[in-house]
Amino acid sequence: MLTNDLDRLPPDMRTAMTGPGSPFELTREDVRGVPMTVFARRPAHLPALLLAAAEQHTDRPYLLFPDRQLTYKETVDQIPAVAAALRQVHGVRRGDRVAVVGPNSPEYALTLWAVAWLGAISVSLNGWWTGTEMRHGLALAQPRLLIGEERQLSRLDDGPGVPTLTFAELFASLTPGTAGVPVEPDLVEDDAVSILFTSGTTGRPKGAVITHRGLVNFAQDSQLRGYTEAIVSGQTDPPPGPPVALVVSPFFHISGLAPLMAGGPFNGMTMVFPPRGRWDPELHLELTARYGVTQWSGVPTQLLRLLRMCQADPGRYDVSTLRTIGMGGAPISTELAVLLGSVIPNARPAQGFGMSETCGQGTTIAGARMVAHPQSVGLPTPTSELALRDVDGQGIGEICLRTPSIFLGYWGDPAATDAVLDADGWYRTGDYGRIVDGMLQLESRLRDMIIRGGENIYPIEIENRLSEHPDLLDAAVIGVPHDELGQEVMAVVVARDGAGLSAADVQEWAGRVLAPFKVPAHVRFVDALPYSATGKLLKRELEKQVAA
Repeated sequence: MLTNDLDRLPPDMRTAMTGPGSPFELTREDVRGVPMTVFARRPAHLPALLLAAAEQHTDRPYLLFPDRQLTYKETVDQIPAVAAALRQVHGVRRGDRVAVVGPNSPEYALTLWAVAWLGAISVSLNGWWTGTEMRHGLALAQPRLLIGEERQLSRLDDGPGVPTLTFAELFASLTPGTAGVPVEPDLVEDDAVSILFTSGTTGRPKGAVITHRGLVNFAQDSQLRGYTEAIVSGQTDPPPGPPVALVVSPFFHISGLAPLMAGGPFNGMTMVFPPRGRWDPELHLELTARYGVTQWSGVPTQLLRLLRMCQADPGRYDVSTLRTIGMGGAPISTELAVLLGSVIPNARPAQGFGMSETCGQGTTIAGARMVAHPQSVGLPTPTSELALRDVDGQGIGEICLRTPSIFLGYWGDPAATDAVLDADGWYRTGDYGRIVDGMLQLESRLRDMIIRGGENIYPIEIENRLSEHPDLLDAAVIGVPHDELGQEVMAVVVARDGAGLSAADVQEWAGRVLAPFKVPAHVRFVDALPYSATGKLLKRELEKQVAA
């Protein structure tokens, strides 16, 4: 089992940070019957976390949208009125589900907080889903109410089958000057607060049930590991000024929900949201300069585009305020590692491995160590445990995680829950990895593994090699049927315009460092690979395209 960066601190420094009476005091407690490492001093639930933030950062901007801005105090002043409307007009009570759909907006954020205020559970439907997909989510969660934007609601042309109103209707019904309702008095930290749907890349989406404890722990763990990583890397001076994050992830994804309801308030962070529409790297850079953004986060493909633009025209974009560049979803390419170390050297890169089921908790790597080990996803976070199960002859096993941020299970699907979550609190991620240089390195998802003539082939190893080719922009590796071998390796690649690459060129490049049985037997050139709205490669969709 891997240890974390706390073990690399001098004993006196570790005691000062996490010992008795310290700001991040750690202790062992039962979490739903399983002993785990937790923070001794923690908010009781998410509303308590936000109320503390409003008291400490009263007039600091919290939510900066293009058409509306809210300070921390203004936010907590408005939430009780929204909660009152949900309770008094629509009958929402503790434990009820309230489905929400739409792009990020002030109304969406306030609705999520009002649902949490009541001890109810938000059901965040994917804003890019079709009507059929939304109906699946509604049928699974059985919400009391559906609230959303007209554009998304209009996709339910046969009717949603549940009482429905728009954000505009909800907020028009609020009575100015009313006292609203207080936080649900019986709310406890292990109550569910949100149902987040899995990406659906391996089947129909399932609803992961997230708790107040899970998100609160995420916020505290993230802050502690940030301090620890900085100390380990030699950065001892605190960063100047309050944190400002540019948020591009949707609220229906853990990378959008966790900062909104936990990480942002815990840090007193100002959260800047771009206008609605497709992500625009030019606008991203312009907003960074306008608001003095200190933190970027995104998937590696987004960050690669931003850094290439900064490299091509160094004087055009002011990114001097950036202190942290966070990413997740995939190991980084060699090119991205080089750009992180050279284009914005004062910004500390950070990479994480986690998922909705763990509130994003798992492992982390940052700074120079990350640049030096681009294929690694690092060490467990301070309150996370990691183990590899069913390790094969190559040292590769299934990654299992245990943390106070683990989900309660999949809503309405006990069989799926039992398949991944055991009685000792371990979650089987379905991802495979091994320990390299004392850190975790991802290999592939179990379903992605290719079995060629009895040999296990992990696509990510081949994808990592292809990503290093100077004329390949993107690459994915899948298995295709073969009569004798069972499967063969196919590389689906996106080449730079005018590169003139052939399949033989790609195979020769892979064969320089990979065993012959790993070299793609087939190479297909495409204009683009299919990705989900949250930046995940849709291998099932790619396999369908290839089969067609």
